[in-house]
Amino acid sequence: MNDHILGDRGKALEELFFAKENEKLRHALQQKEETRNKKEVLSATSGITDDTVLEHLVALDIRSDTLAALSLVPLVEVAWADGTMDDSERNAILSAAEESGISDESAALLDGWLATQPGSEVLSAWKEYVAALMGSMDAEAKKSLEQELLSRARRVAESAGGFLGIGTISSEEEEKLAELARAFS
Repeated sequence: MNDHILGDRGKALEELFFAKENEKLRHALQQKEETRNKKEVLSATSGITDDTVLEHLVALDIRSDTLAALSLVPLVEVAWADGTMDDSERNAILSAAEESGISDESAALLDGWLATQPGSEVLSAWKEYVAALMGSMDAEAKKSLEQELLSRARRVAESAGGFLGIGTISSEEEEKLAELARAFS
């Protein structure tokens, strides 16, 4: 009789173990499927087909509805180049966001970047995004995108410098602008 009770307990523990393992596997598969779906939507929205770039964007929780915020990364990076963001830089970025028709989801992401300097992984993701875009555009479109993004970033840099926001750009901002320009080559 004791063997029967021990056998039943052993079987119950075994079933419990495998139930937990099955749940872990099910959860991992579900996560993998969600990531795949997010990458497919991002790819369809952005035209990016590079799986590594898509993986990084998903890891940063960049979704199709927040993809527009990536166009503001150069502006945010320039504003934070000297380690602080002043009100004129913040206002210039918010103005650019409004002109771009940024969605509420993108605005929430942008608000976070305006409050706290984003980590280096955001700039890395932006550079990968730009490289992927460059691969799918003709020379004229590439030049136009580069000029548009860099001129918007320069306006943010100029908004905080000089007399009445006109003139001087700090050396840190100039370095950041040069780094952003290299992403297009």
